[in-house]
Amino acid sequence: MNKAAEKSTQQFESAFVSPMRSYTLAALDYYQQVVSAQMDAARAYSDMTIAQARTWLDVKDSDSFKKAMESQQKTASDLMERMKGDSEKVTSISQDFMQESKKMAEESTKKAVETAKQ
Repeated sequence: MNKAAEKSTQQFESAFVSPMRSYTLAALDYYQQVVSAQMDAARAYSDMTIAQARTWLDVKDSDSFKKAMESQQKTASDLMERMKGDSEKVTSISQDFMQESKKMAEESTKKAVETAKQ
């Protein structure tokens, strides 16, 4: 390859391909974290539901009914706390991704301007 073509290839790599690759890797990490958080949440919600169903299957008299009702209230409270925590976790993951994306976009723009000046 001649020097001009090689320089053009390097500039294209630096200005477009490398930033796009970095963004794609960040996006994949983001999606992996979000899906993992969702899977963890789904597992926890399922476990709570199954445990509560088992509690209700043990109801045989008024005392066990009372215990099941108390368990139901605790489970509802635990579920709300879990959902709040899961929501905060996904929000944090999203904010981190947005900040990283913004930083990459600024760096990419700066590189593109520098490349265009050459």
